[in-house]
Amino acid sequence: MDGLNLKSEQVYRYLRIYIDQNKFSMSNRLPSEHFLCNRLSVCRETVRQAVSLLVEEGLACSRRGSGTFFDKAKAIASDYAEDLSRLQIALIIQGQDHEANASFIQSIRTTLKADNVELRVFFTDNKVANERKCLESCMTGIHGLIVDGVKASLMNPNLDCYARLYEKGIPFVFYNNYYSGTSYPKVIMDDESCADNLIQELVSKGHTHIGGLFLCDNYQGCKKYLGCAKAMIRQGARFDDSYMKWLLSDELDDWEQVKRTIYRFLRSIPECTAIVCCNIMLYQALKEVLLNEDKKIPDDYSVVCFDYSKPDWNEIGLTCSVHPGEEVGRVSARMLMKMVYDPCYKNKEKEFSYMFPPQIHIGTSVRQIQNNLAK
Repeated sequence: MDGLNLKSEQVYRYLRIYIDQNKFSMSNRLPSEHFLCNRLSVCRETVRQAVSLLVEEGLACSRRGSGTFFDKAKAIASDYAEDLSRLQIALIIQGQDHEANASFIQSIRTTLKADNVELRVFFTDNKVANERKCLESCMTGIHGLIVDGVKASLMNPNLDCYARLYEKGIPFVFYNNYYSGTSYPKVIMDDESCADNLIQELVSKGHTHIGGLFLCDNYQGCKKYLGCAKAMIRQGARFDDSYMKWLLSDELDDWEQVKRTIYRFLRSIPECTAIVCCNIMLYQALKEVLLNEDKKIPDDYSVVCFDYSKPDWNEIGLTCSVHPGEEVGRVSARMLMKMVYDPCYKNKEKEFSYMFPPQIHIGTSVRQIQNNLAK
């Protein structure tokens, strides 16, 4: 993949995974440029560079007026490993936040470089069926996996795949989202402590009518909600179910619908003075809604956010828990490689888990109000 920049490489790997998952289907047409640009948040030139590499490799061909197609015979014969003499590590990633993914993938690659490892990236698009295909592809030829769980708060039908990997002695570590009730190694945030800090900042400034935007099929979202609910009860803020808005992660694909949902939610809680956002995407949607309504942060609504992953958290003055970003990739990669080289890792799984302590940035997005205004 020499000559490809990070975004073109991301498109290239997305298409390789698409080919692998569709090589036995009836159609061999690749997704259109328009679809790839929208799905991966890239420009047409970036997509064309990735497709050109597939064409050079003989895996795809373009037909004028018809689109681009992949070679099924070659796809079935290929195992996609570039160098079978090297350790093969799989990264199974949701793929929704493409900007954050690029730096995360690079941090893992850099960490694994010293171990002569080839990283193979699989995108699930946060779909359970895609996760299963990815896991089944990793049953042979893979020496370890780093995984962001899919819809991890739901009862997942793919836990049998993880059990099979475990029995085969293929180690894996979850990051961000993991499956409740399992004891597999994980690299996660201390979401409840983050919630306690963020709610404390709101309550200390007089806010008692606090709303929240959470993802119900995201295990992190549920943990953040639980932390906020406990903190509000403990710190004397009003806890009311009608002030908590649950969304599905798939709904984030329809940005305009998400904004309409948030708009209606805010209209239903007129006494609300502060909003907690469980991730950066919901914060960005809320910010756009407020801008369209000529509302300002913090004059009209105080806002705090979990897991802010962009580097401008200090510049924009947002009170938030700062996501460790690339450090999550480095720690996940180090933990996994320790398991790869330790034949007895199953007897000491807790040694390969890590919880990041809260990193809270106090910005200017929370205003001081009089307590009687929030009652």
